[in-house]
Amino acid sequence: MQLEQRIRRLEDRESIRLLVANYCRLVDQRDIVGIPLLFTQDGRFESVDGKIAARGREAIVDQFHRRFAVLGPSNHFTHDAVVEFDPLNPDAAHGWVNSHAEVVRNGVALLAALRYEDDYRLEEDRWRFARRTLHFFYYLSPDEYPRSLGQRDRNRAYLEPLPADFPEASSTWQDYYRQFPQR
Repeated sequence: MQLEQRIRRLEDRESIRLLVANYCRLVDQRDIVGIPLLFTQDGRFESVDGKIAARGREAIVDQFHRRFAVLGPSNHFTHDAVVEFDPLNPDAAHGWVNSHAEVVRNGVALLAALRYEDDYRLEEDRWRFARRTLHFFYYLSPDEYPRSLGQRDRNRAYLEPLPADFPEASSTWQDYYRQFPQR
């Protein structure tokens, strides 16, 4: 890879890192004008459990209006992020981001550990989310955390608890426990 291409990759990686960081800030500040600009025109925002499913900026704005209707203050922050560029298309990339959030939902304080699986695309000279999918490890109130973390139904954001999206649903997790049952 030529030096110019390597420099572009570094700049692209930094732009995607800022995209991810700005997502947290804009969501927490309820910047309904800025949020849709993080997504491509045909972008998708979704969750594995199907509770969130929006395609296109207008639908994404509507989805966030519905989320904000039940959310009070929130604090989203990110941890590890991995970005892999498409070897055939310099304007496309895929990645995942580990995150946590502290939120108030329907008047209840909740903690969430989640993973975003993202597709990124360069559109109008800016990296944007072409697809952002939420995967929940847990979504619990602080008092539920000690007794619920080891249970599969760790997504308590809704009236009925839902199974966590990871790690138990991953094929490698399932393969491991088939090959090496708990002793």
